[in-house]
Amino acid sequence: MQDEIRESELRFTRRALLGAAARGAAALGATPYLHALDALAPPQVQDAPSPRIAGSFDFDWKFETGDPSGAEQPDFPDAHWRAVDLPHDWSIEGPVDEHAPSAGPGGYMPTGVGWYRKRFAAPASWSGKTVTLVFDGVYRDSSVWINGHLLGTRPYGFVPFFYELADYLRPGADNVVAVRVDNSNQTNCRWYSGSGIYRHTWLHVLGPLHIAQWGTTVRCPRIQNDSAAVEVRTKIVNARSNSASCTLSTAILDATGVETARFESSQTCAAGATAECVQKLSVATPRIWSPADPHLYTARSTLRESGAVVDTYETPFGIREAVFDAARGFLLNGEPIKLNGVCVHPEAGCVGAAVPERVWERRLAILKEMGCNAVRTSHNPFASEFLDLCDRMGFLVMAEAFDEWRVPKGQIRHGYSENFDEWHERDLMNFLARDRNHPCIVIWSAGNEIGDQSAPDGTETLRELMTIFHREDPTRPVTAACDRIASEPPSNTVRPEFLAALDVVGYNYVDRWRDRADKYYSIDHALHPERRVVGTESGGIGGIRGDYRYLFPEAGAEPRFFLFEQNRELDAEELWQFVRTYDYVAGDFMWTGIDYLGEALWPMRITPAGVLDTCGFKKDGFYFYQSQWTAAPMIHLFPHWNWKGKEGQPIPVTCFTNCDTVELLLNGRSLGVKGYEFPRQGMEHIYGDYPPRARVLRTTSDLHLTWDVLYEPGTLQAVGVKDGAVAATANVTTTGEAASLSLSADRDRLAADRRDVAHLVVEVHDGQGRAVPTAANEIAFSVEGEGKLIGVDNGDPFSHEDFKAGHRLASNGLCLAIVQSTGNPGAVKITASSPGLTPASVSIVTRA
Repeated sequence: MQDEIRESELRFTRRALLGAAARGAAALGATPYLHALDALAPPQVQDAPSPRIAGSFDFDWKFETGDPSGAEQPDFPDAHWRAVDLPHDWSIEGPVDEHAPSAGPGGYMPTGVGWYRKRFAAPASWSGKTVTLVFDGVYRDSSVWINGHLLGTRPYGFVPFFYELADYLRPGADNVVAVRVDNSNQTNCRWYSGSGIYRHTWLHVLGPLHIAQWGTTVRCPRIQNDSAAVEVRTKIVNARSNSASCTLSTAILDATGVETARFESSQTCAAGATAECVQKLSVATPRIWSPADPHLYTARSTLRESGAVVDTYETPFGIREAVFDAARGFLLNGEPIKLNGVCVHPEAGCVGAAVPERVWERRLAILKEMGCNAVRTSHNPFASEFLDLCDRMGFLVMAEAFDEWRVPKGQIRHGYSENFDEWHERDLMNFLARDRNHPCIVIWSAGNEIGDQSAPDGTETLRELMTIFHREDPTRPVTAACDRIASEPPSNTVRPEFLAALDVVGYNYVDRWRDRADKYYSIDHALHPERRVVGTESGGIGGIRGDYRYLFPEAGAEPRFFLFEQNRELDAEELWQFVRTYDYVAGDFMWTGIDYLGEALWPMRITPAGVLDTCGFKKDGFYFYQSQWTAAPMIHLFPHWNWKGKEGQPIPVTCFTNCDTVELLLNGRSLGVKGYEFPRQGMEHIYGDYPPRARVLRTTSDLHLTWDVLYEPGTLQAVGVKDGAVAATANVTTTGEAASLSLSADRDRLAADRRDVAHLVVEVHDGQGRAVPTAANEIAFSVEGEGKLIGVDNGDPFSHEDFKAGHRLASNGLCLAIVQSTGNPGAVKITASSPGLTPASVSIVTRA
């Protein structure tokens, strides 16, 4: 058993993961931020094909819930077990149960014990090879066997790990891998974790002399406009009983595959040892990675022995510099930039923890449309393909390791504190080794709201973790998300020496205590001007999409709920004004970008804290952040205008906009012009000389506009003016009753690879084709052809419907279905129907 950071690469480019040969089988795994150096103009050398075999191990597993005796043995009868592909999460299959052991933290979903088995043929040519099985994540307490031999166990469900199979492999015969997953020890996670082998798996076949697992580290000690110094550290494993002399050639390729630098060096590797080779290259006129231009390079490492290629390995990376500064905040490539961030959990609604890559790609694209440029992986390492997407799409990432250290949290009974002492170093090293080359990661987080922050020995634990972080990656700072800064009672407050040990101090809910509700970071900045600070977690504008009950509270309703609904918008606005105004605040990660399963109270099973619901549908809060984080003129108006029975009653109408002024009209009658200015602009050059933006009508110091409107059916129209001209409009209209369905797909073609997915959005329309914002019709889905339905959702936190059923109630006019391709090219027809409504269909093509 090998559970250390050794062996071949883990990651693939997206297209390699999907079964196409794109840029070689080993791409998007490690990817750091780089700097620069200089080198000789490289010759264009063609590398020979690699003898390395690296392929997905995801397909054709057998699965069974329960704990049958002897299931690890190769001859165990599993013909009656269910056939599944990975990633797989059995918890999301339900049913939801108020009395489930997972309780509110786990979204009231089932857990327990499950077994996976896979039979595969190992060619005789694998004899004498190093064969490695890589798991990107198994939740949780996994045990893995090959041909009845136990390879090892792994308690933590959020980290990658691998085992070497060669000692027990049978080349030239069938082999059986068995995996036992035990998620019965509840509760063990404060949010929905899922259960099973819920991330990708890979099988690597290597020669005895090869590049180690996650074996490259790419750094940039210097970046200039004319050149970037690139330092590549490569670990070479010699599994033979005699020493080996080899040559390592590293080429730097740009995104088009053009070689921009090359360096070759000789290395001697002792028998049974790992040697590290350090190479320094220079990339001329580098293309710098940034959110606006997320350009990726690839370091292609070619290992030769006696002139013959014995291994190749590819490491994507980006050339960029990231700095946190006590006075200027966060700087990327020398330019100050605010981290307009969101926190997200790793599951995705109806697909649970086994998230197809396209689901995350769609979600990230919607967040980018909002102006979000940063993501915090709350509160654990995410799947490798998530970080690949952030690299390619230009997101800045705070990558978090743990939610518990040694001090347990009271919300759960069996958290990571039970495993910390034995496993934290190995878990942290695997996390860092896999992810330290990603340019998207600009800061590590050692933990979230950990109880150790106020414990007597907590600082010592932090220093131990910091040593590992800095040893494995000296290029990035480390923070921790602290929620006890200035908390009560004083014995519960974070210790000053704990904060002093952090590279960057992370504040969770900076406005939580006493006068910090108005002063935020300013108190600590005055006391500690040398402190670098970032908002690791702050309240956002969540709520239930399309739900405006707070406008007309029913008798007996809990008043605090409705006050919270109304106040959090103002809280978010005021915090953003402070963060935007003061340079020393690096930015903020609001809670949350997307609603998530778990951390809920029955009858809810979803926490509606996001600006997107679990379907990825936009809530009103989305448009607040868009109004502050983007420049293109926009207007969003709410609530809806279907208020039968409320005629003549006042309804507050709210507008989020980045226009200078907005005029509101009801059925063509003007209800007045309003505007705001933020940030405010003072005089320039000479007395009385105000910039144009400072001369517009200003009716509020808030970051939204409101009108109290006496309800009458019809159309509300908002007309936004910017720089003296109409720049954006928005309409909200009273609709009729539901009459038909609209069905749209986010893509018209999929890869026929058993992985790719399309999102099908159903909108309930009235007789004039207008979306009915209050519709709750039941929608049935049928799928014909080369696709299968893998999930349905509506974003309603109170819904207890089955995520895997073929039907779903619309929630406030919308619902979602996700369809996955089969392995065969062809067509897929999806139909949505509902009693009494005109159905709708769309067709999708799948291609090899």
